Amino acid sequence: MIAVIDYGMGNLRSVEKAFAFLGYDVCVTNDARKIRDASHLVLPGVGAIADALTHLKQRGLFEEIIAQSRTGKPFLGICLGMQLLFDKSFENGEHKALGLVPGAVQPFSCTGLRIPHMGWNTLKTNASPLFEQENPCVYFVHSYHAAQVPKEYVSATTEYGYGFVSAVQKDNVYGLQFHPEKSGDTGLAMLKLFGGLKA
Repeated sequence: MIAVIDYGMGNLRSVEKAFAFLGYDVCVTNDARKIRDASHLVLPGVGAIADALTHLKQRGLFEEIIAQSRTGKPFLGICLGMQLLFDKSFENGEHKALGLVPGAVQPFSCTGLRIPHMGWNTLKTNASPLFEQENPCVYFVHSYHAAQVPKEYVSATTEYGYGFVSAVQKDNVYGLQFHPEKSGDTGLAMLKLFGGLKA
């Protein structure tokens, strides 16, 4: 069972539908027991990180997510869900995040480019269990990005004014800054590979 973690924010149903389309047993839940019983965990998200952290803590999911990430089961953060994986975020102040991957989230600092970074862009990929296609084109919507991430955890970068980290992996924890569920067959292939990972 793939559990899509429901904390009151994000594109939960589109992620659920994508996994269901691929033939996986999937549920959207905020039930800690179902999260513990799941074989795979997905943390989607759209919106502000401060709100996301508040919602996670109000539902008792902040510490549960940290504990479950340590079990070795495959764990995927998407968009804001990826940003939540890092040590902290500088979105409208400084916020302590989940601390599952070293790094910090910061605003784009490029001038002359539209923010949010929205639309299709190319990944410059490193080796990753989620990428079978080299340098694919995927769909982004975000105003902040990860920085200060150790090189060994960076599985893709993308150019938008400058290069930024667009995908990460640390052990069983994966993060995608883009939306695979909105990236056509390319994104579905990534979700299929994630669903096939073993703990």
